Amino acid sequence: MKKILAVLEKIENGVIIVVFIVMTLAAFAQVINRNLIGAGISWFEELSRYSMVYMTMLATEVGLRDGSQIAISILTDRFKGLPRTLLDIAAKLIMVAFSLIVFVSSFTMIERQIATGQISPGMRLPMLYPYLAVTLSFGIISAVQIVSLVVLTASLFSGGKPSEGEAA
Repeated sequence: MKKILAVLEKIENGVIIVVFIVMTLAAFAQVINRNLIGAGISWFEELSRYSMVYMTMLATEVGLRDGSQIAISILTDRFKGLPRTLLDIAAKLIMVAFSLIVFVSSFTMIERQIATGQISPGMRLPMLYPYLAVTLSFGIISAVQIVSLVVLTASLFSGGKPSEGEAA
């Protein structure tokens, strides 16, 4: 399971890098177009915006996985051992529940976009694709957090402590 997660992590990081490059190039092209060329090319800004949405949503999962998200740890820092592990499991359960609710709810949003056939004004892209960022990212967040919860819970029953980054 760890090998699958490692491969998915590499793919996810690669996608984030590519989307960041696209966003940067599109924003730069928009600035050059607006200030030097003056051509009416409006889809640069739209491409940059949608790239930023995907990058932010996917990076949210990366931050959750490696623990770099901002956290209020005043309560968990006061505990060690079993009570700390139980609090960590409770926090993971809340994260899994929230991410699954958002993931499942996002399908309604996608269905509405398909039904209405709404398209973006600049690129003439079906709005399904920008909205798909929520479904994709929260699907990944749910899967990774469930695996993390299983690892953390297994460590509780094995008497061991999960290795650094294993229960991210």
